[in-house]
Amino acid sequence: ETSPVISVNLPGAMKFGTVGRPIPDVEVKIENDGEICVRGPNVMKGYYNKEKATREVIDHEGFFHTGDIGELDEEGFLRITDRKKDIIVTAGGKNIAPQPIEGRLKTNTYINEIVVVGNGRRFPSALVVPDFEKLGMWCKSQSIGVSTNEEIVNHPKVMELISAQIESLSEDFAQYERIKKITVLAKEFTIENGELTPTMKVRRKVIESRYKNLIDEMYRDM
Repeated sequence: ETSPVISVNLPGAMKFGTVGRPIPDVEVKIENDGEICVRGPNVMKGYYNKEKATREVIDHEGFFHTGDIGELDEEGFLRITDRKKDIIVTAGGKNIAPQPIEGRLKTNTYINEIVVVGNGRRFPSALVVPDFEKLGMWCKSQSIGVSTNEEIVNHPKVMELISAQIESLSEDFAQYERIKKITVLAKEFTIENGELTPTMKVRRKVIESRYKNLIDEMYRDM
């Protein structure tokens, strides 16, 4: 749709964590909801024989709505933070971009995957897939007698550890972005089960559907 570039990092004009500044003659604006919109000669005229689909993505001013959430910093560098379809809107109307939160929490040595949930709920919660090898080593160092993944994730001290690790990494998050409850899963996400894409990205809708009962349980008493 944008044939094929919007912005680029260049020698002498590069900033890590961004996709660079917009190229010449390309306008980028950020909508109130954070969506990145683009106008310029690189933007398509529309989808072939699909007028309705075209109107849905190109507004009356000629801006293409990318579906990405992001921001332009004070130096004009564009940063992409999430996909609009993945944004969580809490019951209180707060917008939460889950991917930056998940990315931060996945830097922890005991967390392999994490999926933030909470759309329409009072606060965000998370499904956590631990690194079972490292967590098993930690259990052994603490003389915790566990032998299966199920025993590991159901042990109170393991829950305390994971919760403490998440809390420590969330200190600079906004209060409404902080994970309030977690469920630690006893098995990893896999491509074969449809939970991961071939590029190892989490299929959020599949996870939310497959683990709906566990998600509901985290909010049952609220």
